[in-house]
Amino acid sequence: MTKKTTLRKMGGSLGVTLPKEVIERLQMREGDSLCIVDTDDGVKLTPYDPDFDRAMEIYDRGARKYRNALRELAN
Repeated sequence: MTKKTTLRKMGGSLGVTLPKEVIERLQMREGDSLCIVDTDDGVKLTPYDPDFDRAMEIYDRGARKYRNALRELAN
C-alpha cells in the first residue's frame, strides 16, 4: 500500500494525518500510541512497542527466578 500525506503545522511541531485505510489496517483508535522505528529501508510505523519483547524476556527470567514467591503472592 502506498499513500501520500502532507506535513502540517500542529502547535510547535509538524504532524501528519493518516488515511482512514491505514488506521483501519493498524487497528488503531484515537488515543492509541504509534511507534516510529528507524530501519535500514526507512521509517516503519507500528502500533507495537519494539521494546516489548525485551521487557518480556526480562519478565520471564524474573518469573522463573522468583516463581515460588510469585505463587505465594497469588494465593
